[in-house]
Amino acid sequence: NSGVMSLLRPLLLDVVPTIQQTAALALGRLANYNDALAEAVVKGNILPHLMCSLSEQNRFYKKAAAFVLRAVGKHSPQLAQAVVQCGALEMLVICLEDFDPGVKEAASWALGYIARHNSELSQAVVDAGAVPLLVLCIQEPEIALKRIAASTLSDISKHSPELAQTVVDAGAIAHLAQMILNPDAKLKRQVLSALSQIAKHSVDLAELVVEAEIFPVVFTCLKDSDEYVKKNGATLIREIAKHTPELSQLIVNAGGVAAVIDCIGSCRGSVRLPGIMMLGYVAAHSENLSMAVIVSKGIPPLCACLMEEHEDHIKAAAAWALGQIGRHSPEHARAVAVADVLPTLLAMYMDTHSSEDLQIKASIFRALKSILQKCTYLPALEPLLHDAPPNIMKYIVGQFSKVLPHDSKARRLFVTTGGLKKIQEIKAEPGSLLQEYINIINNCYPEEIVR
Repeated sequence: NSGVMSLLRPLLLDVVPTIQQTAALALGRLANYNDALAEAVVKGNILPHLMCSLSEQNRFYKKAAAFVLRAVGKHSPQLAQAVVQCGALEMLVICLEDFDPGVKEAASWALGYIARHNSELSQAVVDAGAVPLLVLCIQEPEIALKRIAASTLSDISKHSPELAQTVVDAGAIAHLAQMILNPDAKLKRQVLSALSQIAKHSVDLAELVVEAEIFPVVFTCLKDSDEYVKKNGATLIREIAKHTPELSQLIVNAGGVAAVIDCIGSCRGSVRLPGIMMLGYVAAHSENLSMAVIVSKGIPPLCACLMEEHEDHIKAAAAWALGQIGRHSPEHARAVAVADVLPTLLAMYMDTHSSEDLQIKASIFRALKSILQKCTYLPALEPLLHDAPPNIMKYIVGQFSKVLPHDSKARRLFVTTGGLKKIQEIKAEPGSLLQEYINIINNCYPEEIVR
């Protein structure tokens, strides 16, 4: 408000280098504070001044200038676009070749903040020739530089298969894969993130990541003391597993399902989410893969997530995963039902305040429905006869109407446990599917017992 911007601008061209650097640093700190100040830097025509003599300047000025560009570009795609328009990308790419690692780091950081907004800005960073130099940066000895360069490659890869392919073509995967076992946790986080962002787009890209022999090495990350390393490790496995049954099978064979199940059991909160999703994707592919999740004891930790987690989207993911496990056959559904999870799922569905989010409610409903449509294990279904709403009741009663006509022992039990009595209390619409199922069940018994 005191007009500091216009006073700082001429200092960027001062004859004394320290004044130039300090002025740039001051502008960077202002721009970093919020988007209004960053906008003032752009409107005050400061960026062209900043770029003016960058190539001849010393490393301190280059670092300060890159900091200003990063501070302006981070706030929004529009501000990042303003940075691109003033010709900053070419300058930043030149800085990636600088002798000083600190300058490379500052430039890499600024490029990442520009690329992360959207695919157009990311493409501009690629077109400026940054990717091969970033791949060289991840091979430098300095840990800080490796971290930022890996993070920037992750930001470039995330938007589209084409952008990820550019990173792959520059040879990034092999170098990233070698760093999965690096002792530095912050570097591991970025490396796992970059590999996930590459693998997520297509089967081909996922296969290229797998070919870099990341299994079983990546499973060690699931035991890491750093929560983000765990989460990013699980995310990478999930992004590969989701594509095809073959890739999922490869993960199962390498011991990945057991490792993810251990991971879910040993942590809490959002760290669990990618692991939960990964088990759901594996189970969704085929009966055999779903059975691999069951045999590896995947159901109890998913049930624990339903009970222990407070956030609806994590519960919904666990419900979805259980639905994927149980939907294949009566045997699969029974494995889920025996874990006594159906009453919990039903309670979550009925608990109207549990989520205003209709999507979450819908995903719990779909999970329940897919398990109930296959579940012929009546002892698990009977408790649900007391509470279920009509849209779920028809699936439960439907299974009784399938099993009871052919199973005399089940018919007897159904009377003694009060199931048949409960069926008479259900108010079904005349002519509805539910009424039809009730009639089939009643027809299994003599009239006086039904009465």
